[in-house]
Amino acid sequence: MTTSTQGNASQRKKASPAVLVLEDSRIFHGRAYGAVGETFGEAVFSTGMTGYQETLTDPSYHRQVVVMTAPHVGNTGVNDEDPESQRIWVAGYVVRDPARVPSNWRSRRSLDEELRTQGVVGISGIDTRALTRHLRERGAMRVGIFSGNALPDEGTMLAEVRQAPEMKGANLAAEVATKETYVVPAIGTKRFTVAAVDLGIKGMTPHRMAERGIEVHVLPATATTEDVYAVDPDGVFFSNGPGDPATADGPVAVMRDVLARRTPLFGICFGNQILGRALGFGTYKLKYGHRGINQPVQDRTTGKVEVTAHNHGFAVDAPLDKVSDTPYGRAEVSHVCLNDDVVEGLQLLDQPAFSVQYHPEAAAGPHDAAYLFDRFVSLMEGQRA
Repeated sequence: MTTSTQGNASQRKKASPAVLVLEDSRIFHGRAYGAVGETFGEAVFSTGMTGYQETLTDPSYHRQVVVMTAPHVGNTGVNDEDPESQRIWVAGYVVRDPARVPSNWRSRRSLDEELRTQGVVGISGIDTRALTRHLRERGAMRVGIFSGNALPDEGTMLAEVRQAPEMKGANLAAEVATKETYVVPAIGTKRFTVAAVDLGIKGMTPHRMAERGIEVHVLPATATTEDVYAVDPDGVFFSNGPGDPATADGPVAVMRDVLARRTPLFGICFGNQILGRALGFGTYKLKYGHRGINQPVQDRTTGKVEVTAHNHGFAVDAPLDKVSDTPYGRAEVSHVCLNDDVVEGLQLLDQPAFSVQYHPEAAAGPHDAAYLFDRFVSLMEGQRA
């Protein structure tokens, strides 16, 4: 929820004052970064030192104000190749020390300029370490950023923040997903067809599948079971996305139909939470979530530890210490976060279906989890055989 005004060149040279107000009344004073105006959302922090362009354009960040823990942001500017979608999705952006001049051969414009162009209100020059510590101690919460030469009084700003909608109970997937089906063709020889339910998909995800000879039909979040099977899929994929998985009754119903037909299934992030619900597990909101590209996760099926890219504020409530009986056969937790034992993956033992809570497409981030796309291919090969 953002309103902004564009300043002229002379105003940009001297940034307007800006104020960040948390719903618990903590206030930070800084300078406007990006568009000037006001914005509201959920305050979260991302620990990635690189990949800010991918973070900004990840639809999973819809209605969130992202605090960057890395102090220097914008050094490499903005290019036209790295966006994960057609626009910036974050509700607001918080940085400590923005780059004055970008320096990279791929850069086309500065990050500040891109934020202004897309109307994204931000703030710079605040102690992001103190803000991050506050969010770790108190939890993610609603926040507002206000900038310009005529700021409201603090009481008015706090009241506006507390009137903003909360993330718990938010049904957001359809707001960020494609409205029309589109196809990402296989690279090289086509081997499989996958129906991908877009709950907030990142552009790199169908690309990773296309690299493996998969033709990907990306469907709207509102896709029905009939829509999924109209493309005659060898496998079905459920993407990442924003909001509370407890509101996603439609995708859960479709996934249950896919499981009943025993079609190979793969889900990531929001898709992992959808699988959890489809199997009968609950979901819950994490205190401050996992966001960044340096989260350690163990694949319990192999014992391997991966450094992974995350962006989630909700998790699946499934037992770590036993195999569970579900309406679709036995299920177990396949991956776990080594920082806090949060469920990071699920797999069915009696049919071809699995999911992970993190982002194996790794844009931006490490490539430790790229094998998961190969695992999906193996399930489709096995089903075809």
